[in-house]
Amino acid sequence: MAVFEKPVEVLPEATVLFAGDSGDGMQLTGLQFARATALARNDLATLPDFPAEIRAPAGTTYGVSGYQLHFGSVPVRTPGDAVDMLVAMNPAALKVHLPRVRRGGTLLINVNAFDRRGLELARYETNPLEDGSLEGYQVIPVELTRLTHEALADSGLDKKEIDRCKNMFALGLVLWLYSRPLKPVEEWLAQKFANRPEIRDANLKVLHKGYHYGETHELFAVRYEVRPARLEPGLYRAIRGVEALALGLIAASHQSGLPLFYGSYPITPASDLLHELSRHKNFGVMTFQAEDEIAAVGAALGASFGGALGVTATSGPGLALKAETIGLAVMTELPLVVIDLQRGGPSTGLPTKTEQSDLLFALYGRHGEAPLPVLAASSPGDCFYAAYEASRIAVRYMTPVILLADGYLANGAEPWRVPDVASLPPFEVKFATEPNFRQNGDVRFLPYRRDPETLARPWARPGTPGLEHRIGGLEKEHETGNVSYDPANHQRMVKLRAEKVARVAREIPPTKVFGDPEGDVLLIGWGSTRGAIEAAVERLQARGLRVGSVHLRYLNPLPPDLPTIFERYHHLVVPELNNGQLVRVLRDAYLRPFVPLNKIQGLPFQAREIEEFVADLVQS
Repeated sequence: MAVFEKPVEVLPEATVLFAGDSGDGMQLTGLQFARATALARNDLATLPDFPAEIRAPAGTTYGVSGYQLHFGSVPVRTPGDAVDMLVAMNPAALKVHLPRVRRGGTLLINVNAFDRRGLELARYETNPLEDGSLEGYQVIPVELTRLTHEALADSGLDKKEIDRCKNMFALGLVLWLYSRPLKPVEEWLAQKFANRPEIRDANLKVLHKGYHYGETHELFAVRYEVRPARLEPGLYRAIRGVEALALGLIAASHQSGLPLFYGSYPITPASDLLHELSRHKNFGVMTFQAEDEIAAVGAALGASFGGALGVTATSGPGLALKAETIGLAVMTELPLVVIDLQRGGPSTGLPTKTEQSDLLFALYGRHGEAPLPVLAASSPGDCFYAAYEASRIAVRYMTPVILLADGYLANGAEPWRVPDVASLPPFEVKFATEPNFRQNGDVRFLPYRRDPETLARPWARPGTPGLEHRIGGLEKEHETGNVSYDPANHQRMVKLRAEKVARVAREIPPTKVFGDPEGDVLLIGWGSTRGAIEAAVERLQARGLRVGSVHLRYLNPLPPDLPTIFERYHHLVVPELNNGQLVRVLRDAYLRPFVPLNKIQGLPFQAREIEEFVADLVQS
């Protein structure tokens, strides 16, 4: 039978969501589709969505794992508001994610999973494929399980191993449907299963079966094409936030000449940063998996005392455990980078879901007067620059720095233009090598004699002859570092440490306004909300409103030019994935009527949510 080439419909953008059981390989499937899409030179943004339970019963709604990808030839700022195609591997995946699919969207469904048992586990009273509840959607029923087993009947694999391959059938089919290349997935499979040729060959066979199924089956009257985006010239790669964080820390180590020490204790979603950094021993990276959070930050601070770039990372519960040692870093005035990949809380909360839940804790969650710089990354690729800047500030000002990201940034991916190392900000390190006090024959080292510009104290590596000095958590005497209980000295040192952090504001670049430089509404964001905010700005401008946005990299100290920007807008709106934390900080600092927009669902903002809120505010 002759196979006729099917017509191709060109789309400016599309959003695809893969969903199924945790064991169905949805994260792997989505990530490989994202890699193929990046190599097709589309702009993209992703939203991995993990179940909170490690071993949720198969087929249940709380065991559903999803991976959403928005890609286009136009600028892509979010993982997409509405899904164009849902690939549902079982009834639970359909039930959980159908509300995300736009009316008229496509449902590619593994019909073999819609048996009596599968429907019961998903708590369907009737079969949605038969009861008319899917009217208004384009339903594509595919026997993914049966076709996979038929294709691998003579493979020698057992039933369980064959069943694990059905995600490759789905991936091949969706790659064909959106005109994505097969080669990136083929290369990944060959590398991943180089030592298991039978698994490699089975997955490759099913991948091609799925691809050719689209070419030959009458279910598909058309395929789609999303043409390459117009990106700035340069070398690009698809990058996840944890990968960008790792590379940013490595770049800081390379540019400063400091060895990188990373102390960590496993916690979701920060664990992947340990995994990623452990792959880069060729850059001299030393990773240490400690017995608990306190040991991890203690080891990192000890590495800083020894003259290394000490780094630790965690999530909210671990940040609480690290608080006392972070206070010790404030008192000893040693550089330390603490990365907090935020998640839903309190307590264990929503360990696999995203939330901007720790801003107030990062700013104030230490006993005593213990200020420190707080920075935030705004996209997966921006995690590189944020990690580099946090390291630079920590060393330049001899202070611990907290860098805030979250689960969405850590696991999400986007195209990232690999920077020229020469374009990175200078990162010079000067260790003390000789005494810094000479008077009337008195020659000695004063460990708390400060740099007149930054107020940073000198960094003396232990063992340097003549530079022996006290270190520890008791209050230090000004300049000498001797233990001091003098009331006036304590106040002086508290003020000096606070002023040192405040002087970081001198290095904050001018705040950039996205959109209208003055007008009806200014949206003020931080962290992972940037894409949704800027997409909302563009939509609101298209509706005739004068709207702009600023996004804050520096949360302590705040940029000094914010008051002049705030004066140019009638309404000041602060979208946050929490119950209103930055809005409290801004109200306190500037005494203005900032309007909160809060979402606390474990999911990032959709641009339409911000758009509708602002439109209603202006019309009221």
